[in-house]
Amino acid sequence: MRFVLLLAFFVATPALAQNWVALLKNTPAERFDDEDLRLFMDNGRKALAEGKVNETASWENPKTRARGYIKVLRDFEHKKMPCREVQMHNEAQGRKNTSTLSLCRLEGKWRLLSPPQAAKK
Repeated sequence: MRFVLLLAFFVATPALAQNWVALLKNTPAERFDDEDLRLFMDNGRKALAEGKVNETASWENPKTRARGYIKVLRDFEHKKMPCREVQMHNEAQGRKNTSTLSLCRLEGKWRLLSPPQAAKK
């Protein structure tokens, strides 16, 4: 259930959800407990909504030692939508993962750009 909620954080369409399943498989996110997930999601929302370029927003759960950060790398526009490229790093139960993602804001929600879309930016 936590994994599904994690996917829903950024994604609203089934096609994009498949990208997130592949992206997060075998990553620390699979091992997040409910509190880890809440901290991660709150941090992600704040970084996307308020973060400045080159600013890092970190989170940590002292109970589980899960932690991570999201760093805004740059702002750009794609098909007239405001977008952000971010570096996302998470650690949980011995797993570590760092990814660079491009997301655009559409109808009030952040949507993941697929790799082909992001290459056209």
